[in-house]
Order: sequence, then structure tokens, then C-alpha cells
Amino acid sequence: MALHMSAGGGPVRVPLLALSREYDAIGPLLLKAVEAVFSSQNFIMGAQVAEFERAAQEKCGVAHAIGCSSGTDALWLALEGAGIGAGDAVITTAFSFFATVSAILRCGAQPLLVDIDPETFNLDPAAVARCLESSSAVSVRAIMPVHLYGQIADWDRLALLQQEHRVLLIEDAAQAFGASWAGRKAGALGDAAAFSFYPTKNLSAGGDAGMVTTANGTLADRIRLLRVHGMRRRYLHEEVGWNCRMDTLQAAVLLVKLGFIDEWNAARRALAENYRKLFEQAGLAEPGPYPINGVVLPTTRSRAVHVFHQYVIRVRRRDLLKQFLRDRGVESEVYYPLALHQQPALHGLGYAPGAFPESERAAAEVLALPVFPQLTSQEQEIVVAAIADFLS
Repeated sequence: MALHMSAGGGPVRVPLLALSREYDAIGPLLLKAVEAVFSSQNFIMGAQVAEFERAAQEKCGVAHAIGCSSGTDALWLALEGAGIGAGDAVITTAFSFFATVSAILRCGAQPLLVDIDPETFNLDPAAVARCLESSSAVSVRAIMPVHLYGQIADWDRLALLQQEHRVLLIEDAAQAFGASWAGRKAGALGDAAAFSFYPTKNLSAGGDAGMVTTANGTLADRIRLLRVHGMRRRYLHEEVGWNCRMDTLQAAVLLVKLGFIDEWNAARRALAENYRKLFEQAGLAEPGPYPINGVVLPTTRSRAVHVFHQYVIRVRRRDLLKQFLRDRGVESEVYYPLALHQQPALHGLGYAPGAFPESERAAAEVLALPVFPQLTSQEQEIVVAAIADFLS
């Protein structure tokens, strides 16, 4: 067996993610599914794509699911499909992956960033309300909350804002397949939702893939048109779309994994609960929202079912801890080291340093620990013991 080495040069004792363990469990099923695609030679938008769309819309409890080429394209398709473009503004979080904002810009719309709830890292509805009330100079067409790390944003309060201000709600559900709020699944809450099936996601493809969901048949029809160059009939282009098609190979892989996603998400929740017990037993857990001498653990809202795409703690001296863990052979990652307004490419949005203090503080304190369905309790104990040594 090959010895895996960490970026620091030592052996990896606990990986952040080990897709090889997933493959060990379901490899024969994946190979059979992929072989069927090669046998058919139908590599783009083949029968498995439609089959996956039907299965995914049933799993999400929504009328329409449209497979596409990536989560980033799913965001663009949801926005463009809803007619959002030049002269429109979209309110979204200052703390997310870059694609959340780049998709808005790609539509020609203006992103309006707001700060986050320091406990969940999700969009703060109070900050959204203030933005709506102070944005009379622009036409706010939509709010796009991100279900960060696998927990749905506060949908009750966001839905009230939607009703009051008559705006669209578009979910960035890239990290939240299988999550729910008050019994309703991610993807079935907003006017539209975008999912990513990047290989690190809870439901992952064998490459890039994504999906848009919606209950609106007219919107779904336009999204299907946009993903194939605006072409309903071959070589007849009704509008300028893009090439956002889903590969048949990715749909085949996703169909296999869809049958395991509930089990895998349940395993992630069990791992999160075990982390909580281990940190509390070690005397390291602090109530938060900000760390003092120990660790602030993830918070799950009472109406939410979290799927823990990432298990993210808050801790002071985060970068030093990350290096310490690396030296111990424990992998970790920072999602994300910069708030969006701090990104060089987004300085043109006009937000000054300090504009979003909660997002900036989170960027300095968050650390994602290993969490994937095949992680063992013994490996979790190694992680917590290493953090205890660092904090002692």
C-alpha cells in the first residue's frame, strides 16, 4: 500500500476526504454504470441524464430538475432563466465560494453583498432586510442565499422578506443536497435552486456536473433551452444560450450514488454528533459565536436538517492550528480564507475593508475538519486529541 504524504511532508493519518473508501464500497456498481455508457456510445445528454433528472426531482420533492455541466453553470442558468440581467440587482452573502457572485456578474446583474449570521455562517435575514430598505436606487430582483456547509439558510425569515418585497428567492444549494428546512428539501424552497456535483460534494459526480431545480414549468423550459445554445430544434437557435449540457457519464455515476445519499448524509450527521461529544469531553467546546480559548462548534437550527458537507469549527490562531494539524498528519481546509469583497477580482464592487465584519472575522477563524461517511471514530479521536494538544 502506498504511503500518502501530507503537504507538510509527514504521513497522512487522517485525510480531509478519502474518495478511495467510497470507491472501495461501490466501485463495481460505478464501473457497471460507466461501461453501459461506453457501450451505448451516447456520451452527451443520453438516457441516463433524463433518468437522473427524474430521480433527483423525486428526491428533492420538486417538479423539475435540469441536469447541467457544473454548479457554476447551474447558478447562471437559474438566474438567466429567471430573466435577471442588466439593470437588476441580486442580494447575496459576502461569505461564499466565488461562483455565487461571478454567476450574478455573468448575467450582467449587480451583486449586493450582505453580512452573515456568525453562528451558522449563512445569510443574515436582518442584513438582507436593511439592504432591501436602502436599495431604492437599484432594482432588486432576487435574493440568493447560500446553504453554506450543508445547512439551509433561515428560510422562514427569508420567505417573509420575499413576500414583503416581491423578489425572487434563488437557492445556492451547491453544498446542500439532501438538507431540509421544516421538512422541505433544499431545491424545493425557492423559485429555483442550483446544485453542484463536484467530486468533493456529498452527492458527487466523476467530474464536473450540476443541476437546477424549480417548481415553475415555464422557467424549467427556458433553462432547458439555455443549456443547449438556445436550441429547441437542431440548428434553430431561439436565443443566445450556452453549452451547459450534462455528460451521460456523470449522470450514470450520479444515479448510482443517489441510491446511497440518504445513508451517507446520515453518517455525516452521526460523525458531527460524535465530534460534539469528543470536543465536550475534552473540555474544548465553547458556546460562541466567537472563540476565546477553545473551539466553537457548528450550530444547527431547530427547523433544519444539516448534511455537513463540511464540519467547520471556529478557533483563534486558525492558521497556526492548521499547520500544527498538518504536522500531525491531520488534513484540514479553510472555506474560505477571504470574504468575497476581499477578492481582487471583486474590488470593483466598491466595498471597503470592514464592510462585512462577520464575514471577515469568519474568514480568519473557520477551519473544516475531516468529515466524510467512511471516516472512523478512531480518526476523529486523533483529530480532537491533536487540537487539544495545540490548545493546551
